[in-house]
Amino acid sequence: MSLKDWSKNGWLFEHKTSPAEITELLEIVKRDMADCRLEGLSADWRLNIAYNAALQAATAALAACGYRASRDAHHYRVIQSLAFTIGADSSVVRRFDVFRKKRNISGYDRAGMVSDQEAGEMIALAEQLGQDVNSWLESHRAELLEK
Repeated sequence: MSLKDWSKNGWLFEHKTSPAEITELLEIVKRDMADCRLEGLSADWRLNIAYNAALQAATAALAACGYRASRDAHHYRVIQSLAFTIGADSSVVRRFDVFRKKRNISGYDRAGMVSDQEAGEMIALAEQLGQDVNSWLESHRAELLEK
C-alpha cells in the first residue's frame, strides 16, 4: 500500500499545501505541547491536548506529501499515514493508535480513566513526533518551512 493507493480507495484526497498551512499546523503543535504541561490539568485532558499536538504534526506531514485524510476514520488515517510520510516505525504508529482509542473513551464515554503515566507517555510521544516531523520537513520539504 501507498498514499496513492489510499487515495484511490477514497481514504485520502489530493491536497496542495502551502508554507502558511504548514506553519499554522506546527504552531498548533507548539501551543498544545506547552498547554499539555500546564499544572492543574487532569491526566485525561493532558493526554487529549498532547494527542492533538501529535495529530497536527502528522497532519502537517500528510499535507506536505500532497494529501489530506477523508472524514471517514480521519484520525485513524492520519495516524496510520505516518508510516508512509515520515517513515515512522510501526511500533510508534501502534502506540499512537492505542492513545487514539484511549482518548476516545476518556473524551466521550468515561472521565478519569487516564493515568498520569499514560498522559506522560502521550506527551513524550507527541514531543518525539513533533521533532520527527520537523526533521523530516527540513530534509524533504524545506520549501514549506517559513524562514
